[in-house]
Amino acid sequence: MAEFSDALSITASGLRAQSQRLRHLSENIANADTPGYRRKTVPFQSVHDAGGAVGRVEAGRVRLDPTEPQRIYDPSHPLANDDGYYTGSNVNLVIELADAREAQRSYEANLKMFEQARTMSKNLFDLLRR
Repeated sequence: MAEFSDALSITASGLRAQSQRLRHLSENIANADTPGYRRKTVPFQSVHDAGGAVGRVEAGRVRLDPTEPQRIYDPSHPLANDDGYYTGSNVNLVIELADAREAQRSYEANLKMFEQARTMSKNLFDLLRR
């Protein structure tokens, strides 16, 4: 039975990590036009507990993308400098949408594994009751 709880723990950790990743991706998309906004990325790291499930993952500390933000020429913008430029964001919507699709698919795969492990443990209990 420990294998089933380990499988549930591993998939639940994947669900939490992808959920946090999706949260930051949606924040990046929402702030794509915000001047000075820096894209946030969430690295994943494996967790090794003594006696815990092997293969669990968790989201690491949020990092700001070091890519230089674009300079936008608009002399009428209130944040524009003397040359007429202001600092935009460094969010690329194509990258954000691709990352969001990848995170969504990973979330769905972890959810499917969670459901499969739960179904298998239920079927095992049904067999043991007979």
